[in-house]
Amino acid sequence: MPETGDPAFKGRREQPLPIRIVHWCNAVFLTLMAGSGLQIFLAYPSLGPRGAQYGWYPFQGKPTPAWTRIGGWLGGGRQWHFAIAWFFVLNGIFYLTYFFLSGEWRRRMFRPWRDANGAFAQFLYYLRIRRTPPPEDFYNGLQRFAYTSVIIFGIVMVLSGLAIYKPVQLHFLTLLFGGYDGARVVHLAGLCLFTMFVAAHLVLVSLHPREILNMITGGPRE
Repeated sequence: MPETGDPAFKGRREQPLPIRIVHWCNAVFLTLMAGSGLQIFLAYPSLGPRGAQYGWYPFQGKPTPAWTRIGGWLGGGRQWHFAIAWFFVLNGIFYLTYFFLSGEWRRRMFRPWRDANGAFAQFLYYLRIRRTPPPEDFYNGLQRFAYTSVIIFGIVMVLSGLAIYKPVQLHFLTLLFGGYDGARVVHLAGLCLFTMFVAAHLVLVSLHPREILNMITGGPRE
């Protein structure tokens, strides 16, 4: 199977055009979906059923700041959210199709037997516990773990969103998340994980500004 440096990738840019298109589209789609989702959440800014709210959630009844919300009101938030959701899904399908058919998954997807040790070593390096980084590769193990995880987050977000949107028609899916209120918890947790990923991504990219240019131009050819 082709790996980094394999002739199968010769002539291909570090960041092929389809991946760049998906990346920048997702930057727009996730921003709009997060803002409109928080606008919807404003209608009931609590977790758990009315009268039996979950005691572990510390922000019961506390709305997010106005600047985090898009849509202006519940109906506007729903219109934005559901409209952009379909673009997000189509973008994801396009990415996964290219990801697997092009073979890019071989050098980008986290595989424990190949990447676990490197991911742990890279994590220790970022914590300044390890003095030297692990050997360079196309992506280090921690990057592969993060990028693979965010694909899984996206799939879970779509499924939990459908469970919230059609809890009766898709009752089997809603039950998978522990019911309607469970699906809301998973959906909000997914938003928090996405936010953490984006924050960490921006910090790390700021330390390696060449990667921003590569995601615009595609970078050098292999």
